Amino acid sequence: MSEDFTPDDIATLHRVIAARRDMRHFSGGEVPPETLARLLEAAHRAPSVGLMQPWRFVRVTDEDLRHRLHDHVELERRRTAEAMGERAEEFMRLKVQGILDCAVVLVAALGDDRERHVFGRRTMPHMDLASVSCAIQNLWLAARVEGLGMGWVSLFDPAVVAAELGMPPGAEPVGILCLGPVPEFYEGPMLERERWTTPRPLSELVAENHWPR
Repeated sequence: MSEDFTPDDIATLHRVIAARRDMRHFSGGEVPPETLARLLEAAHRAPSVGLMQPWRFVRVTDEDLRHRLHDHVELERRRTAEAMGERAEEFMRLKVQGILDCAVVLVAALGDDRERHVFGRRTMPHMDLASVSCAIQNLWLAARVEGLGMGWVSLFDPAVVAAELGMPPGAEPVGILCLGPVPEFYEGPMLERERWTTPRPLSELVAENHWPR
């Protein structure tokens, strides 16, 4: 057992991980500046391959821009539904974003200077995306312990969002993050609750010495 953390600390960490939810329902409100600063600092403490720190976060405070992002996600939601075939109507009933309802909108992105990083990217260039994902997860868990919900919206065209935010060539948005107070946290994953899909057990995804069969 680690000498740095108590059994209660360890239990709390695992409880927070289990309680994290991808939220879509928000109740407006605010996120105090000092709280948002703590959350972003938690994100910034994420591991990154070669210490490249490829994450960039853009806070959206302009209401017109927030509405344009919302409208674009709605457009992509309809296009996604068209590609769903027989599940199109079922998909359209799902709530996929809270851009207009949440307290804070952040766009997480890959920086435009990551191509100069060779350490960790020579054979696996997508490790920059893995590093940004770690930062987003840190933010998610920190938000949960602060009693705030967060949702990761990915139904968008990266080129459109990059243009809306004036990103330079090479930068790429990864997620629109909706953050803020929520009416309640889902008991389980929302897509499971809505009977869209069922999570697979860990036993199906872990193997020894060969690919899972």
